[in-house]
Amino acid sequence: MLKSADGSYRHERLPFWDAVRERERIFKEVVEHERPDVVIVDRHPYGTAGELRSGLDLARRCGAAIVLGLRDVLDEPTIVREEIRGLGWAHVEDVYDDVLVYGARHFVDHEVEYGLGIPLHYCGWVVERLGPNRVQHNLLVVAAGGGGDGAAVFEMGAQVLARRTDMVGLFSPGPYAGDDAMRRLSYLANGRVRVVSPLGASGPWFSRAQAVLCMAGYNSTLEALAAGQRPILMPRRHPRREQTIRAERLNDLRLADVVHAGTDPAEVALLLQQPRHLSNGALASAGIRLDGALRAARRLHAFTKAGSVR
Repeated sequence: MLKSADGSYRHERLPFWDAVRERERIFKEVVEHERPDVVIVDRHPYGTAGELRSGLDLARRCGAAIVLGLRDVLDEPTIVREEIRGLGWAHVEDVYDDVLVYGARHFVDHEVEYGLGIPLHYCGWVVERLGPNRVQHNLLVVAAGGGGDGAAVFEMGAQVLARRTDMVGLFSPGPYAGDDAMRRLSYLANGRVRVVSPLGASGPWFSRAQAVLCMAGYNSTLEALAAGQRPILMPRRHPRREQTIRAERLNDLRLADVVHAGTDPAEVALLLQQPRHLSNGALASAGIRLDGALRAARRLHAFTKAGSVR
């Protein structure tokens, strides 16, 4: 399911409700076949349109633990508070055994800001940690996460490179860039810009870069921080403010700079003159832990037969 500009979801090929029914069928079939110890659900407790309910009911009857995973930032607090009062969050406390937040309480307190009254466990940010890589000192990497709405960040990257003729660019469009976006990238590319395959994570490219310009989605942002970058973030502002909130709070922690569509590219070019790599200990000093995958896995393991009896 892809997110449209108005915040709704769509499928690449199927009508929306046909896609929902297919997702419901697949999930229930997997639960019936695998008989899991643990089911972990991302963001929406019952799925995009309630399609997980029947599978979750079956999983509970089979003795599985049900765990909800939430990102560090969900959206504007007033919007999230309204959402959790709706049917999409009804009886969550009776269905879910655990809720993991892939962030930290001091960054966004889900109870205070969103009104979530269920027990929460903050496990830190979930991101792949890469080994050291050789930095190419004239390389600007521009990335748009999944790539479905990344045109503006690539336009900005091209204009910045037009002003910084000493640098070369690498554009990483993401798996959902689409044919039109790829054609536009080909037009923007010149002898100093390379467009890489829109597959996989951007972390390896970030670790080689002198500087990173990217949107402020969860994965891209954390991949940049994990690579030791102090990224220039150009967050999506609509239809959700998740990216803007994340970018602004990282800016407040002096771990990133924030620019927006319409910013003069000359201002962004000036940011490239500032140190773009984080100092040792900068993340730890700001309370940003990147071992969330390990900490979450340990908690999930405790629900399995190998971990302990539920």
